[in-house]
Amino acid sequence: MSSEYKLPDVGEGLTEAEIVSWKVKVGDTIEINDIVVEIETAKSLVELPSPYAGTVEELLVPEGETVAVGTPIIRIGAGAAAGEPGAEPSGQTQAPAQAPAQAPAAPAVDEVIDTNVPPAEGQNSTLVGYGPRESVAQRRPRKGRATPASTAGSATQTQLQGAFAPGGAEAAAVEAPAEEEPVPAPAARAAEPRDGNGDVRVLAKPPVRKLARDLGVDLRSLSPSGPNGTVSREDVQAAASGAAAPAPTSAGHVHRGEREWREPIKGVRKMMGQAMVESAFTAPHVTEWVTVDVTATMQFCERLRARREFRDVRVSPLLVLARAAMLAMRRTPEINSWWDAAAQEIVYKGYVNLGIAAATPRGLVVPNIKEADQLSLLELAQALGALAETARAGKTQPAEMSGGTFTITNVGVFGVDSGTPIINPGESAILCFGAAKRQPWVVGSGADERIEVRDVCTLALSFDHRHIDGEKGSRFLADVAAIMEDPAAALLF
Repeated sequence: MSSEYKLPDVGEGLTEAEIVSWKVKVGDTIEINDIVVEIETAKSLVELPSPYAGTVEELLVPEGETVAVGTPIIRIGAGAAAGEPGAEPSGQTQAPAQAPAQAPAAPAVDEVIDTNVPPAEGQNSTLVGYGPRESVAQRRPRKGRATPASTAGSATQTQLQGAFAPGGAEAAAVEAPAEEEPVPAPAARAAEPRDGNGDVRVLAKPPVRKLARDLGVDLRSLSPSGPNGTVSREDVQAAASGAAAPAPTSAGHVHRGEREWREPIKGVRKMMGQAMVESAFTAPHVTEWVTVDVTATMQFCERLRARREFRDVRVSPLLVLARAAMLAMRRTPEINSWWDAAAQEIVYKGYVNLGIAAATPRGLVVPNIKEADQLSLLELAQALGALAETARAGKTQPAEMSGGTFTITNVGVFGVDSGTPIINPGESAILCFGAAKRQPWVVGSGADERIEVRDVCTLALSFDHRHIDGEKGSRFLADVAAIMEDPAAALLF
C-alpha cells in the first residue's frame, strides 16, 4: 500500500507551482516533515515537508514541470499520514487523512505560531495540520531542518503545514489537466511507463502532446531536448518543418546561435508582471525628482564602518536612506497608508514594513523588513544584509514578501541615475535611489559661493495621487533629501 502526496496550496491562494528540485530519490526512507521537494510558486521558492513517513516509491513529476495544486507529485509507501501514527496507508490518490469538518483553517501569511506551546487540557495536538487525533503522540525527530531559521520563514512553514488540512490544499485545489496524467521523471521510475499498446511512453507536457497531434508528429520518433529527457515544443516544431531539433543548453532552453527563442512566463516573473500591470492601471502614479548633495551621508557611512559594532555588517548610503524615509513619514503619514478601493477607505499604518526591491535570476522580488521603524540603526543594517543575502540565494519566503507598507528600489547599484518606479500593490509610494556620482556642485552662498566636487545623487518618488497630493509628496521627498544632505538633520524629526 502507498500514499500519494498532492501539491498543496502554500496558503497564498496559488493555483500552480514548478517542481524545481527533488530532495529525495526513489528508495529513500523519510520521516514526517522531512523536506522532499523545492517548488517555485508565483512568489518565491518554497521547501515542502512530507506529511508521510515511509519509503519513496516514485517521483510523479519531473524537475522543471509546472503542475496544478492538487496534482500528486510523489508516492510514498508503507507510511502513515500525519495525525494518524501507526495507521494503515490509504492507498488512495486523495488527501490521506479524513479530518473532522471542524478542523482549523490554515493560518494567515504573517501569522507566527509557536509549535513548542503544549496543547490545552483536553486538546489533542496535530503535527502537520491534518486536524485533531485521538491520542497525543510525540513528534518524531527530524533528519534535517524542515523550517527556515527566520521568524518570517517560520511563519511560512507553519502556514504551509496548515495547508494540508481540509479547507487548505483541498479547498483551493485546481483540477489537473485531464488531457494527460502527470509524467514521472526518468530517474524516479522502477520501470518505463507504457501506453495501452505496450509501447514506451514518451515524456512530454500536455500542450506539447496536443501540438504533436495537431501537426501529425509521432513523439516516439523524436530525440528529446528538454529537461530530464522530455520532448519540447521546439522538438515537435522542428520535426514538423523537417529541420533538425535544436540542441538544448544547460538550462533546457534554446539560446545562443538561434535567431529567436522562447521561455515560459511563470513563477516569480509571472506574478511580478501581473502585479505591475494591476498597479500601473489602478493607481494614478505621479513621480517627483530631487537631486541631492550626499557628500555628508557618504562621510557618515565611513565613520559608521570604523565603529566596532558596525564592522561585521554592510554599511551603505541605502541604510541612511531607509532611516531617512521612515523619519520623514512621521511628518507625512499618508506615504505609509493605502487606498482600499473595495471599502472606500484610506488605511493608515502605524508601523513600517520596509520593502527593498531585489533583482534575482528568477525575477524581481520585494521582501520587506517587518516593523523596520522599531529597529536601531545597527539592527536595520543587519536586517538589510540578511534580506539581500536571502534574496540573492533565491530563498525569500512568501511571508517575507507580504504585508509591505513602503518600498525602496536601489537602481544606483547598476550605475543608473534614477527612474520612475511603479508602486508595489497594497502600498501608496515607492522611493527610487539613484547612483551617487562625483560631480561639480555649487556650495556656499553669497560671497562664499564656490564650485566643488561633491557626491551627488537623484531621488525619485512615485506616489498614488488619489490620496497623496503634490504638496504631501513634495514635503516627504524634501524631508528625505534634507536628511541625506545632512544626516544630523535626523535629530529634528
